[in-house]
Amino acid sequence: MSETAYFATGCFWGAERRFWQMEGVTNTRVGYMGGTTPNPTYKEVCSGSTGHAEVVKVEFDLNRITYQMLLIAFWQMHDPTTLNRQGNDIGTQYRSAIYYVNQNQRVEALHSKVIYESELGRLGFDEITTEVTAAPDFWGAEEYHQRYLEKNPNGYDCHATTGVPFPISVIR
Repeated sequence: MSETAYFATGCFWGAERRFWQMEGVTNTRVGYMGGTTPNPTYKEVCSGSTGHAEVVKVEFDLNRITYQMLLIAFWQMHDPTTLNRQGNDIGTQYRSAIYYVNQNQRVEALHSKVIYESELGRLGFDEITTEVTAAPDFWGAEEYHQRYLEKNPNGYDCHATTGVPFPISVIR
């Protein structure tokens, strides 16, 4: 059984690679969500005028990987406590977001946020700024962005993480 998930963790190049390397992920595609301009270009998104976030569309096989496993990877691959920023990447397109496609994803995403925020808070981090919202339209990025780090193995991969593991033992 196949399902789709959408995650924004800052620059989509490194996030896409992290997801495509996961066992059970069958396809990834980078693009834009959450803005006002239909079918925006990278240049428009980077201008900050469209309101879109850079996202990774993740298609996965529920018989081989769970949505919870994707959420754990999501939380650990970036710093969800920084608003509109990941490392040196600054702007609304670099915000942290989970765009859910069904009620189960919504519940799991919110539950995982509470767990990770508690763990981060225990260690002195700020509150999580991650948006959790219903998936709006997905607009695919230009072809040269798709699997960018496969085409350019030494390309830019900015992912500032907290370094805090997700406390897996508290997942229900």
